[in-house]
Amino acid sequence: MANVSEQEAGLKTMLKYADIGMALLVVLIVGMMIIPLPTALLDILLSMNITFGVVILLTTFYVKRALEIAAFPTILLMATLFRLALNVSTTRLILLQGYAGEVISAFGNFVVGGNYVVGGVVFLILVIIQFIVITKGAERVAEVAARFTLDAMPGKQMAIDADLNAGLIEEGEARKRRAEIQREADFYGAMDGASKFVKGDAIAGLIITVINILGGLGIGVFQRGMDTAQALGTYSLLTVGDGLVAQIPSLLLSTATGIIVTRAAGESNLGQDIVATLTRYHRPLWIGSAMLLGLAVIPGLPTIPFAFLGIALAFLGYRIYREDLVQAETAGKPSPRRGGRGAPGGPAPEGSEKAGPAPGPENVLPLLTVDPMEVEIGYALIPLVDPAQGGDMLERIGTIRRQMAMDLGLVVPPIRIRDNIQLKPTEYLILVKGGEVGRGELLPDHYLAMNTGGSEETLVGVPTTEPAFGLPAVWITPELRDQAEMAGYTVVDAPSVLATHISESIKRFGADLLTRQEVQKLVDLVKGSHPAAVEELLGALGLGEIQKVLQNLIREQIPIRDLVSIFEALADFGRISRSVDFLTERVRESLARVITLRLQDREGTLTVGTLSPRWEKRVKESIHGDLVQGWNLAMNPQEMQQLITAVSRFAEQQALSGHVPVLLVHPEVRLVVRRILEGTLSQVAVVSYNEVAQGVQLKSVGMVE
Repeated sequence: MANVSEQEAGLKTMLKYADIGMALLVVLIVGMMIIPLPTALLDILLSMNITFGVVILLTTFYVKRALEIAAFPTILLMATLFRLALNVSTTRLILLQGYAGEVISAFGNFVVGGNYVVGGVVFLILVIIQFIVITKGAERVAEVAARFTLDAMPGKQMAIDADLNAGLIEEGEARKRRAEIQREADFYGAMDGASKFVKGDAIAGLIITVINILGGLGIGVFQRGMDTAQALGTYSLLTVGDGLVAQIPSLLLSTATGIIVTRAAGESNLGQDIVATLTRYHRPLWIGSAMLLGLAVIPGLPTIPFAFLGIALAFLGYRIYREDLVQAETAGKPSPRRGGRGAPGGPAPEGSEKAGPAPGPENVLPLLTVDPMEVEIGYALIPLVDPAQGGDMLERIGTIRRQMAMDLGLVVPPIRIRDNIQLKPTEYLILVKGGEVGRGELLPDHYLAMNTGGSEETLVGVPTTEPAFGLPAVWITPELRDQAEMAGYTVVDAPSVLATHISESIKRFGADLLTRQEVQKLVDLVKGSHPAAVEELLGALGLGEIQKVLQNLIREQIPIRDLVSIFEALADFGRISRSVDFLTERVRESLARVITLRLQDREGTLTVGTLSPRWEKRVKESIHGDLVQGWNLAMNPQEMQQLITAVSRFAEQQALSGHVPVLLVHPEVRLVVRRILEGTLSQVAVVSYNEVAQGVQLKSVGMVE
């Protein structure tokens, strides 16, 4: 244990001073290009260069994901510069002294047998392999991988945001995944550029070799008095040795580059993946064995090599077949001998192909899950959602959720955004619990202009209808925005149109988003500070009745933030009746100040219209039963339509005068009048006399006759 601790401490110390080591390495590289190095030091550096290439190549075998070696592009650049600096140092020694150390001499004399012609041919072959085969392929793969990774970023970002909005992951996990996607894109983009280093290194090595041969020939003949053959033999052999010493680690690094960019995510190291892939099926091995044994008996071909390899493949295929057989018997499946996968032959039992192993039960439970609220968009609207492309729709939705919590006390569940190829490219769809509640089209590069000021000027654009309120509008280009605003048009961008539509959909269908689970959370929230109120409430009413009362309040845009007052009112009147309509009216009366504050103007005046006594009497006569025991309405449809028409005229007058249409009625008919109007005139606020706070100045502007 002590040795392990010492090793860990040593590793931490080495990592701590790694930045100093890298700085010294850069200084060394620059110094090698300027200052002549002794041959002993040069031998050490050349050996380090070869060792470094081997280590990098072997490291890529054990990397499962490219990001595990994220510094590889920079490593490639540093290694290339280091190798070129070594080329400069060795060139200087070869031309000045005719000797560049033991390593280069060994490669020039031992590796190629002292024959510079053979060495030159080997060197050219290495350059061709590296430049045309490995480097060219790695460069192309890196380029395609970089492009595909960047193209896939919006979809990946949307998937992460959808999981976050659905509550499947936390904010920290989403941030981590986004950072990983960004790192992956940066890595492949860097690899696309780093592959050019390897390509340039191969070209530079070839040019340096030619320069060294020509320069050595000139120095040997004209300065040292050698004959042409002697000068060519001496300097060419050293130059070829230098080229081989440089090209071998370069070839190793280019191979490592190819492995990194061509390998997909594996489950283990590269060696295990390759062996597992080649030995997964026994039939290809048997077929290859038969082919090799057939070549072994053909006259004129070497028998022993083909026969040996054929027998080896047959033995390996048999071992794999036996393993498959054992696994099949262990799992209780049909064995390969009885017609299963990989059987060598023989008749199968009757009906074996049709029957086969019975498939396991498919898990269809996830398919039953319906998102509380989701937005489906066409592919042309993805830039509005993708933060990488400047889209801020997710931030807007977060703002909408916070605003709904502040205004209505409604905790809107995460909103899932997904693309739908079945929609038009510019179309979007708003769904609540799987049902469509809104639809519209957006032009991302345009602005929506609405003539809310009565301007007579006509704009050139694409006519449309504002999706949230159904107002006539026109899509205009950004160049016409200033002109439209000066003409009195209300101009908004495409994301604002979608955000407004989502906000209005939440206001209209927010009651459907308030589930019993959310109500339980609200009850638990109040219980922490007012346990007595919650205890009395739960003793009188069930969770479902509390949910329905809160839903009724939200349908009429009554905030439920004051849960303590709501729960206390429910606890008081829950002993009298469990009727949801009765309880809702009593809770509204307890929230009179809240209701009044939402409807009065800036001066504190509540402008209302009243329902005529004749209409109130007629509505009362149509009610059978009461709110406590239950009721139903028996009004003539023609009379209901007349009431709706009369209230509609009043609402239009109020809207034109800039007031919220508020209809003040008797408490006994408020709920019934609201139910009559909510289908077509949901914007009209119907309040009773008991729901007007004391001290508020009332201003009656007419009576609905």
